[in-house]
Amino acid sequence: MSTTPDPLAALGELPGVPEAVDSVRKAVDRVYGHRVMRRRSNEITAEAALRGARGSAALAGADWALEEVRRRTDFSVDDESRVVGAALRLTAEAGQLLSIWRQSPLRVLARLHLVAAGGAGISDDLVGRPRLAGEPVDEPLIELPLPGADEVAGRLEGLSELIIAGGSAPALVTAAVVHGELLALRPFGSHNGLVARTAERIVLIGSGLDPKSVCPSEVGHGELGRAAYAAALDGYASGTPEGVAAWIVHCGRAAELGARESTAVCEALQRGAA
Repeated sequence: MSTTPDPLAALGELPGVPEAVDSVRKAVDRVYGHRVMRRRSNEITAEAALRGARGSAALAGADWALEEVRRRTDFSVDDESRVVGAALRLTAEAGQLLSIWRQSPLRVLARLHLVAAGGAGISDDLVGRPRLAGEPVDEPLIELPLPGADEVAGRLEGLSELIIAGGSAPALVTAAVVHGELLALRPFGSHNGLVARTAERIVLIGSGLDPKSVCPSEVGHGELGRAAYAAALDGYASGTPEGVAAWIVHCGRAAELGARESTAVCEALQRGAA
């Protein structure tokens, strides 16, 4: 991705990607154009955060019903509850890091891991920093070959440079690449999936595509399921144009489904049913 002045923009021209970008924009516009958004956008944002956290946790192995996530107050009982708690904390934290992301994305990623891993019984010296050579990674749902620490450091730096430089790439493309790179690299010893999906959210919000954070792509990723998620990620990790395009399109579909979810919430609020 480093052979052109704007490599992310080049990815936006891959077959199927422009159509995905356009489809996501239309889905987001439908949510923002809903009459309920003009009066109750804060409620839609809060509900999207809850549903997004639930979807991200489901992909990390804690597939709880939405009402269970809404009802529960103690997220320290067992492994699944800690995953759900981490997802909720990350969703809350994402909005606080937007101003830092474009200047220091690696700092944001470290913060996200710190927030996710808090209370998980992980040694403090393994939290909030990329893993070193020989350190294990606990990410059982991602089965790609694990890159070495030197490769991780180099690719993280390259990703950071792309984000700081900005460019003309559509928000969906940038968000999908950030998400895919973090999953492929698994730079931290744990919680990489949760961090990757939160980083995707940050890009979609900060880019202006979804400034009120009402289109949670995590909902769509969860709805599409772990098998489709893993298959699309395999395509991204292959590095082929077809594989990368398929991953971006998959992320676009997830964003559309997130937008559809919030549209349904708007409709329910309009009917007085939620």
